[in-house]
Amino acid sequence: MTIQIARIVVHLVERRAELGTPVTPPHRQVVAAAVLKPTDQDVACELESLYATGANLGRMLTGRALLALGCAGTDIQGYGKAALAGTGVPLEWGAALLHPRLGKAVRDCLPGASSIMPSVTKRGPAGACVDIPLHSVTDMWSFDHFDTVSLCIPDSPEPDELLVAIALAERGRPLARVRPG
Repeated sequence: MTIQIARIVVHLVERRAELGTPVTPPHRQVVAAAVLKPTDQDVACELESLYATGANLGRMLTGRALLALGCAGTDIQGYGKAALAGTGVPLEWGAALLHPRLGKAVRDCLPGASSIMPSVTKRGPAGACVDIPLHSVTDMWSFDHFDTVSLCIPDSPEPDELLVAIALAERGRPLARVRPG
């Protein structure tokens, strides 16, 4: 299957206050997303080419995200990934892009990262919001790093498009203090 990258979107969120309480240093999250247009619409097609594309997207999107944050891979404490399929795209294509190789490619760009990446795959129309789950790059049970970042692109995905995104965070939630009970 051949896939064309139609658009790349980078979304940076910088929280400087949480309900009036200053957050210092600011809490920063970035989402780097690629809007893809598959050329093959065979729902039962072989998925192997999507695995390789997922690895390439993982490297490229991580590079874009780090550039937007202006930091090194070692500075990243949280991450997650998502696929948002247009109404005419199989969900399995999103899963094939995310799961076998994209996560490893992202971890390879972030020295010390070892946790699996939390993910979400869903279908929606252009403008649908995708909430990307985040957790720690080294400890998937770190309560301080359980978080979400949202992405909404008004014109994407079109019915025949697929949006793939990775999210990175420099630290856990602002003012995090939940502990095991």
